[in-house]
Amino acid sequence: MRSIEGLVTAGWLDGVERCGSPNFDARPEGCCPELIVVHAISLPPDEFGGPGVEELFCNRLDPQAHPYYATICDLRVSAHFFIRRDGRLIQFVSADERAWHAGKSQWRGRERCNDFSIGIELEGCDTQPFEPVQYERLAALVRVLRAHYPIADVVGHSDVAPGRKTDPGPFFDWARLRALL
Repeated sequence: MRSIEGLVTAGWLDGVERCGSPNFDARPEGCCPELIVVHAISLPPDEFGGPGVEELFCNRLDPQAHPYYATICDLRVSAHFFIRRDGRLIQFVSADERAWHAGKSQWRGRERCNDFSIGIELEGCDTQPFEPVQYERLAALVRVLRAHYPIADVVGHSDVAPGRKTDPGPFFDWARLRALL
C-alpha cells in the first residue's frame, strides 16, 4: 500500500489515484473544509470490488448492468475520496472544491455540510465489518487532511443526516479510528 505523501496544489493528494468526477462545484466564498464525513458504499449493494462506485461518481453507471443501477443511474453524486476494501485510495474531487456527498445535512447548527466538509467513502455496507487496512488508510488520510485544513470533527453520514442515512453503519468501529488517530 502506497503511503499518502501530502497535498499538492488545488487540493489533490500526491501519489493517489485520480478519477475525476464532474459532480462538484465551488465551495461558497470564505468556506473551507472543517468537517470530514465518513460514508459507506457498495455497488451493487453488499458486493465489493466492482467498478460501480467509480462509474456512479463519474456518471457512467450502466442501468442495464444490475437491476439496482436502473434506480440510481441518474444520480449526480460524488465524494472526495474512496477507500476500497484492500486500502486502495482513489480521489474524485479536489478537497478545495465541494463534492456532492452529504445531501440534505446539518452539523452543529450549520446546514449544507457539503459546503464545509470532505466526503470519504469506504467500500462497505451496514451488514459487514470494514477491513483493518481501510481504517489504517482512513486514519492516514485524516491526518494529512488535518495538517492542511482546519478539520474540527470526523463524523458519519448518519450524524449529519440522521433518519435519512445510516452509513457508515453499525459495523464501523469509531473507537478503532480514534485510536489510530
